[in-house]
Amino acid sequence: MRNKALPIHSLRHTYVVLLMEAETDIKYIQKQLGHGSYQITADVYDHVSKKIKKKNTDRVNSRLNDVFK
Repeated sequence: MRNKALPIHSLRHTYVVLLMEAETDIKYIQKQLGHGSYQITADVYDHVSKKIKKKNTDRVNSRLNDVFK
């Protein structure tokens, strides 16, 4: 079996996903990455985690349940 090295970008990507899943402030993540704006960071990384999507969906559903009780 050949050992394939991961590109350094993969580590960066994993780091950002872990920060986002931990609900780290997007402005902090932006600074860590050296992006010019937090919008760039959000646009590039916001879609990457199923855990984040589930957490946000659960929050919306919970809020809607509260509203329609």
